[in-house]
Amino acid sequence: MSEETAGQATEQHTYRVIVRGTWDGLTEEGRARLLAEAADHGLTSMRFTEEGSLSYEPSPLKHFSLRYVVVSDAADGEEMAGALAEERAEATLRELGHGFTGLKSTVTDLDTMKVNRKGGRSARTGRGAGSASRR
Repeated sequence: MSEETAGQATEQHTYRVIVRGTWDGLTEEGRARLLAEAADHGLTSMRFTEEGSLSYEPSPLKHFSLRYVVVSDAADGEEMAGALAEERAEATLRELGHGFTGLKSTVTDLDTMKVNRKGGRSARTGRGAGSASRR
């Protein structure tokens, strides 16, 4: 490693990761607890946090998702961010005592995504997003 790179901090990126899975082998107690707490884990609970945000539908009680914010080295990329989030999801679900299977993650790198800002082409031309006509 050269002196030039030794003194530089590694570039960090922030990722939003959704980990999806399927409930598996739930005990009657676990199923009852999930159903009782379902109102706290619906659409309004969907937030990206470092500790994770669990959401699921009570009927049918089949699939779930956990949303995470992961900060890691940019050089490690989205694959590493997904793996880190899946490890967090496994730990969270085990701590809660819920069985699961088939974890898969979807990763978005917030530092490289393009954002469409208001005041762009449609604002200049007076044609908003709802305009369907094109000439």
